[in-house]
Amino acid sequence: MEATKPYYYSKTVDLSPEEAEKRVRTELENEGFGVLTEIDVEATLKKKLNADFRPYKILGACNPPAAHQALSVEDKIGTMLPCNVILQETEDGQTEIAAVDPVASMQSVENDALRPIAEEIRDRLHTVIDHV
Repeated sequence: MEATKPYYYSKTVDLSPEEAEKRVRTELENEGFGVLTEIDVEATLKKKLNADFRPYKILGACNPPAAHQALSVEDKIGTMLPCNVILQETEDGQTEIAAVDPVASMQSVENDALRPIAEEIRDRLHTVIDHV
């Protein structure tokens, strides 16, 4: 099942969160991304609030050439980088993978030079999710 909302693209797969994460990382690498940040939301909420939460990770993915282009045309665009990809366990034990739509994010910046960069990254993130 694939979903598209104005600000993200997602797919649910019949994999554990751990297996889905391995595949997402491989596909990100295949599309020229590195993972700069990783937030284990489940562990953080347990540690900080002693709250139980489903497996949920946020991977901050970066494509260095695209990031360089974007920063060259809009110096504050770093406030919107890296591109977040989430993995979360669903109620039925599957894993949903979702990525931000950088085109939607960049619309608020009002710099037309960002659009082709954002479109390329959107397409690459869709490819990552589609290949898992």
